[in-house]
Amino acid sequence: MKIKKAVIPAAGLGTRMLPITKSMPKEMLPIVDRPVIHYVVEEAIRAGIDDILIITGKGKRAIEDYFDRSFELEYYLRERGKLRELKQVKEIGEMVDIYYVRQKRPLGLGDAILHAEKHVNGEPFAVLLGDDIIIAKKPAIGQLMKVAEEKNTPVIGVEKIPWEKVNRYGIVKAKEIEEGLYRVEDLVEKPLPREAPSNIAIIGRYILPPEIFDALRETPPGKDGEIQLTDALRLLLKDRSLLAKEVEGKRYDVGDKVGFIIANVELGLLREDIRKRILEYLKRLNREN
Repeated sequence: MKIKKAVIPAAGLGTRMLPITKSMPKEMLPIVDRPVIHYVVEEAIRAGIDDILIITGKGKRAIEDYFDRSFELEYYLRERGKLRELKQVKEIGEMVDIYYVRQKRPLGLGDAILHAEKHVNGEPFAVLLGDDIIIAKKPAIGQLMKVAEEKNTPVIGVEKIPWEKVNRYGIVKAKEIEEGLYRVEDLVEKPLPREAPSNIAIIGRYILPPEIFDALRETPPGKDGEIQLTDALRLLLKDRSLLAKEVEGKRYDVGDKVGFIIANVELGLLREDIRKRILEYLKRLNREN
């Protein structure tokens, strides 16, 4: 199962981050000096993917502008000798081939992925959600791609979470077949802790087969009239096996306000140009409190 294409759903309304997402796409919220979606696209590129489809929606034009060339800005920087900044903005516009399609109504993640069917063109593909930034030595989606290629089976990324948080995630019932690798037996969307089959949560990385589109079309709308990818994966399980891989790395839920702040601090500490100043501030804050 060779993966050449990635799909990034970016049409959601970002209600967890209101009010800022009233006028700014949640995918464009800054983590240090780059928008959230930059990290996600960069992960796909590091995994060897060079064809990316972003599913956008109303009010998401800023995403397209970000990955486009900006000749006026490039001219301004060149004229003023700001060559380091010029290099940065040119690289963004030349990162990878990016295509766009619009989800006209917010009918859920499953519906957004359905919009990728023509672009995928019958091939297996990767899905990366913009709410999760995963910092790892080997790209998170690359870890799943390796399993998919070796086992010739679709794979979902998972993480063990505290039991009290299972009602925030899709949860898998699964049997461990290798360390950190599971054969999925069932999936449940946001169960109550007492009803959850495990504390193994689905995170925003998937390797999916083209058959997922038929499953999505057969999936009835769930809560709030949205089509849930988790429900479609349950249908897919009837016809083929599905694996779950514990992703190695540090995951940041940047669609959550506290997670967003933590990501800014910790990813800022990874930057040599600002690390010292952030540490000095945190030490001072600790002393004062």
